[in-house]
Amino acid sequence: MIEVSNLKKSYGKLEVLKQITFDVNKNDVVAVIGPSGSGKSTMLRSLIHLEEIDGGSIKVDGDYLVKDGVYASPHEIKRITAKMGMVFQHFNLFPHLTVKDNLEMAPRLLKREDVQVIEQRRAELLEKIGLTKWADAYPSRLSGGQKQRVAIARALMMNPDILLFDEPTSALDPELTGEVLQVMKDLAQEHMTMIVVTHEMGFAKEVANRVIFMDNGEIVESGHPTELFENPQCERTKAFLNRSLK
Repeated sequence: MIEVSNLKKSYGKLEVLKQITFDVNKNDVVAVIGPSGSGKSTMLRSLIHLEEIDGGSIKVDGDYLVKDGVYASPHEIKRITAKMGMVFQHFNLFPHLTVKDNLEMAPRLLKREDVQVIEQRRAELLEKIGLTKWADAYPSRLSGGQKQRVAIARALMMNPDILLFDEPTSALDPELTGEVLQVMKDLAQEHMTMIVVTHEMGFAKEVANRVIFMDNGEIVESGHPTELFENPQCERTKAFLNRSLK
């Protein structure tokens, strides 16, 4: 579904991504872990063209978003990135819109789908995340966990093939984290292809079928969760896990 090769990105003289190469197959749940400032979010945002890279290639479902540092046309970029949905750390809901309108706005404006089709999908997704009775509420009335569940549902409204999560629980109180992780676990069981940048080692261990450890702009190590967590090969991975799993 996604092929990334030799991705490079710098801010001035600071290299934030150094030759990043990996791929994601259909139905994979890939957890990306590593210390703050290691380039995880920049890498994720580059996949959906929220960051422009300086070199390398990104291929999504057979189409090049960028090839050897040269981007596709604006029309193609729009078409390719529409295959992906993004869930942000700080929800990014529209505060002046109700939950219902937050979910319906993008498909109405961008897909121009039949109103009944949109409303039915919205009702199904709100039921799925357990927030049907909050359809007419504004985001200010919701808890952090509820807001993030709405943000996930909003991403799903566009019927993406791939979901990208950028530290979806790091802005939440610990007691609210579980409800968001449960929605993500349910999506994994339904075989949604996902890339999750996360500090939740339990989620990475239990739900992901592959874990990528990044540090200092590089992929240091990747593998099956059991291998990576129980028998890491690199000293940097061992040191990070020793700190994170205490």
